[in-house]
Amino acid sequence: MTKDHKNRRIKWGIIGLGNIAHKFATDLLTIEDAELYAVASRSAKKASEFANQYEAKKYYNNYSEFAKDSGIDAVYIATPHAMHKENTLMCLKNGIAVLCEKPFAMNREEVNEMITIAKQNNVLLMEALWTYFLPHYQYILNLLKNEIYGKVTTLNANFGFFREYDTSSRLFNKSLGGGSLLDIGIYPIFAALSTLGLPKHIEADATYFENGTDASCDMIFTSNNSTAHLRSSLLEDLSTEAIFQCDSATLKINTQFHAPTTVSIIQNGKEENIDFNYNTIGYNFEVIHFNKLLRDGHTESDIMTFKFSQNLINTLDTVREIINLKY
Repeated sequence: MTKDHKNRRIKWGIIGLGNIAHKFATDLLTIEDAELYAVASRSAKKASEFANQYEAKKYYNNYSEFAKDSGIDAVYIATPHAMHKENTLMCLKNGIAVLCEKPFAMNREEVNEMITIAKQNNVLLMEALWTYFLPHYQYILNLLKNEIYGKVTTLNANFGFFREYDTSSRLFNKSLGGGSLLDIGIYPIFAALSTLGLPKHIEADATYFENGTDASCDMIFTSNNSTAHLRSSLLEDLSTEAIFQCDSATLKINTQFHAPTTVSIIQNGKEENIDFNYNTIGYNFEVIHFNKLLRDGHTESDIMTFKFSQNLINTLDTVREIINLKY
């Protein structure tokens, strides 16, 4: 079912046209060898307006009709978390390569099914955790991997912002996977897994809104030689930094660590700040990686591997079990 994508523009589609889809489409326009070809929303008006804004050739108000469009090479799925599996499987079965927004799905069973179907259909599938591909994050990963400042002993990472409690918002809708853990807690957990590996022990505690959606979550991941203190919250604005204490220096990914930002290296009382001169929102980096995978005929990323996505969702499931959060 694979198509030959060498030496031609990748035609992208987007399913789900909320805020993040606008950011994705904005950065897609900066990539020379790709184009936005089709978009889909359950609202025909929203689909038409989005297509006009970003110069997409086609728009649909029916996801299944969208998935049957043979002109689409790759799709970015930006629907609510609870719809990720259904939308992904629909596209994979129609031979469309899938970049699915994080979290990949609601639980390990759904993620495993998505990976199985991707392999059966020999179609590229990747979880869209954009942070992994940002230059500042790759820079930090390289420093840590090569132990330039020794081993990591402690990681402190958080992600939090205040939102008025509003049950009409997806963010507070438990049935759609709303709440702090899946929406933003995934980023501190990602920081821990991508730098320290899987923890040997997890502690977690959460607070809840009156409808049972998690409002905040505090986690401690411990391994033989390192400890990660992680927090997510919809109750308060947090620093949203990731701070790695190494043997001989402190490495700090500054505010909005998950997005384009700066890095500080603090050693011997001196602080060096590194600016990566970003000029996009940052979604273009994962798209460029995905396009190359598609052109080279790969069906799995060598960065955001299936194994990493499985480790990530397994960890999220474990935290949910500890805090007794059920969807």
